[in-house]
Amino acid sequence: MPLAIARRFCAPLLFSVLATSALAQPGTPDIIIRLDERQLRSGAFELGNPEPESGPAEIALPGVVVVPPMQLRVVAAPAAGLLETLTVSPDEVVRRGQVIAQLRSTELVEAQRLFLQAVTTKELATDHLRRDEQLHRERVIAERRLITTRAEATAANAALDERVQLLNLFGLSDEEVAELRRTRRIQPSLPVKSPVDGVVLTRAATAGERVAQAAPLITIGDLSVLWVNAQVPISRVPALAQGSRVLVPAQGAEGTVLRIGRSVDASTQSVTAVAEMTSGTDALRPGQAVTVAMALRGNGGGQFRVPAGSVVRHRERSWVFLRTPEGFRARPVTVLNETAQFTSIRGELAATDQVATRGILALLGELSDGDES
Repeated sequence: MPLAIARRFCAPLLFSVLATSALAQPGTPDIIIRLDERQLRSGAFELGNPEPESGPAEIALPGVVVVPPMQLRVVAAPAAGLLETLTVSPDEVVRRGQVIAQLRSTELVEAQRLFLQAVTTKELATDHLRRDEQLHRERVIAERRLITTRAEATAANAALDERVQLLNLFGLSDEEVAELRRTRRIQPSLPVKSPVDGVVLTRAATAGERVAQAAPLITIGDLSVLWVNAQVPISRVPALAQGSRVLVPAQGAEGTVLRIGRSVDASTQSVTAVAEMTSGTDALRPGQAVTVAMALRGNGGGQFRVPAGSVVRHRERSWVFLRTPEGFRARPVTVLNETAQFTSIRGELAATDQVATRGILALLGELSDGDES
């Protein structure tokens, strides 16, 4: 429609728009637009019938396979030192407790020395406490000296516990700490072990490199359950529901919709829907681009095909305009699929309904004007 005609047609008081209070809610009512014969002629509307479809109740969307963040573990250097060996490569399967690297560290040597020193101090403090308790029972020393000795023994125990915790942070197990205490042999290097079962995803260091404390060495992922981040056009979000079934047909993986995002990508006007794939994940790879089929929400209406320009967006909903004796009736629908020529929709329609296929701009303008009035 020419812009001049659209402006003249959209003059104030031309339409009467009703039931505008619940546009964005489920079960949104129709909006009635009343026109007389002169207004219908000046609008130059064209009409068409919706074509029933028997297509599948699902939608195909692009997505990317990712590892859930709670299933990622970054193995970091427990101490600063020289990375002597790194025994695993990307995509290698590792088991919990498996040695993945060997680290030579002066910090580790110093921590072991201070631990053994704390062991000696604790043993001496214990001996002093035992002796002073005996002397106090024999009334040889005053109680004040016994109190001081007990405080020294308590401090020695706390210092030893601190040194044990530091060795645990360096990666030594309780059994290895006990062995060090028994043999008093300081080890210059430390085996770095995998904390979980999984697959090596990335390797951030190489053998022969000096690394700082807490520097990442490798990333391990549990790939038993994977996510697919699917990009959903904003117009199709109402057709999806949390918990609905999801398929990756090419790889044979299955899962459910975990959540549907609330934020929209400004550049693509799409929302991210996260699908949790729990079956057939062996055929999926992190970072892989896939096509997912998501089951659509049922709303009690049938599925139809209309010309692409027949569907408009207004207040977070999709609408079509049905011809009525008094003018038009704006009816909310759910968009299932779109092509350059046609749009598949679901809603309370019938094959005998007449849908506006031309003059949509003027009707949409009056719909917006009705909200502002």
